[in-house]
Amino acid sequence: MAAFRRIAILGAGAWGTALANAIAAAGPTVTLYARDPAVAAEIAKSRTNAARLPGIAIAPEIAATNSLGEAAEADVLLLAVPTAALRGLASSIASMIRPATPLIACAKGIEPGSEKFVSEILTEAAPLGQAAVLSGPRFAADVGRGLPTAVTLGARDESLAANLAAALSSPAFRLYHSSDVRGIEIGGAAKNVLAIAAGIVVGRGLGASAQAALTTRGFAELSRLGTAFGARPETLMGLSGLGDLVLTCSSLQSRNYAFGLAVGRGRSPAELRGGPLAEGVFTAPVLVEIARKKGIEMPIAQAVGGILSGRINVQEAISSLLSRPLKAET
Repeated sequence: MAAFRRIAILGAGAWGTALANAIAAAGPTVTLYARDPAVAAEIAKSRTNAARLPGIAIAPEIAATNSLGEAAEADVLLLAVPTAALRGLASSIASMIRPATPLIACAKGIEPGSEKFVSEILTEAAPLGQAAVLSGPRFAADVGRGLPTAVTLGARDESLAANLAAALSSPAFRLYHSSDVRGIEIGGAAKNVLAIAAGIVVGRGLGASAQAALTTRGFAELSRLGTAFGARPETLMGLSGLGDLVLTCSSLQSRNYAFGLAVGRGRSPAELRGGPLAEGVFTAPVLVEIARKKGIEMPIAQAVGGILSGRINVQEAISSLLSRPLKAET
């Protein structure tokens, strides 16, 4: 693991900043890249990132830079940007990295248009690198403060995944490893859409029983889709599947849940789109489309997609779900 001593996080948002703190506690040399020079200067001078991760001190050993070339010299790069920005960032570093440099996507989504998962985006945009993914139940503020968190790191090469997990883990930030990359990606993408649905249920005042039912049946949808893509049952039942779903379907710290909550309380999806990024808003139509192509029934995800597109309203979506034929639980 001596080869993984220099780590760079590309993206100084809340999650990227929190990751820098967590990984620095493990001992590697950590560089945090901020596209905005003012953010890099703030981190270097005041050891804070007030706009993105307020109230949390940034470890003094973390180097801040706005030079992408400098950051790309690291042994491992974590791309902590939303799915929509991932291809552009990966393309920018494609000619800067050394062959076989691990590139870890920290986004949870599917690219609209191409319908590519995040590891596929990395492979296409930066073919010299080794694509990996990081996913699981976490909130940036918890990780940034050093609160105990466990997530999953996936790479096609099992030994690479294990070595990366060991290199990046710290006492409070525990990484499990897996070679089931697609299973990890499906869990991360689907749970964002289902968290919007959970928020709508709570915002509509339908009660804790309905929220529990929604989360459980949502997991059944996630599992059906994952199985169709060859995901392993233990991945879907693990941190990046069920674990992440439970967290994001129950907390206002989840942007997707908060988005759904506002919709359930009467706000229109259109007026909310200018607020904090909720990946599930962009993932929903893509998720529904790939499920359709696979012949997988995902009525909750379809209802969310219908609400977001304006084809149906919240009450129509609820009525449609409640009027579905009774059947054996699967």
